[in-house]
Amino acid sequence: MPDLKKPSSLLAFDFGLKQIGVAYGQTLTNNAKGIAIIKAVDGVPQWSEISAVIEEWEPNIVLVGLPLNMDDSESELSGRSRKFARRLVGRFNVEVQMVDERLTSQEAKSFVRDQAENQKGRIHDLTKIDHIAASLILQSWLNDPSLGQQP
Repeated sequence: MPDLKKPSSLLAFDFGLKQIGVAYGQTLTNNAKGIAIIKAVDGVPQWSEISAVIEEWEPNIVLVGLPLNMDDSESELSGRSRKFARRLVGRFNVEVQMVDERLTSQEAKSFVRDQAENQKGRIHDLTKIDHIAASLILQSWLNDPSLGQQP
């Protein structure tokens, strides 16, 4: 567990088979912001894009969303998400924690719909919300760091 008395920067990944949302946040401001969506093919990203994000933002901690079922059991995607997290550790030698991501995609879609209602006439692509979901994962950890668990 990191020393949360010192300011820390974080990246969060919302793992998916077609795209992976990325968010950045820090403990000093206690805020998270979606920054990117990285394309993936069957869950495999262009690792050079992941590397570029990690090099640019220099996180102390990396979070990966853990897609659990509503009954707390692991979903079909949970194992793939854990594998992605372990690869981040192996490739980039960063501290990685898994964070329950239940309902973050639905919450992100709701957020985008609400924004669209406030901007009448603008159409928003609900397939481009993974960075918002990643920011929700990160914000939940910022609100309660005990949510993090080992991959």
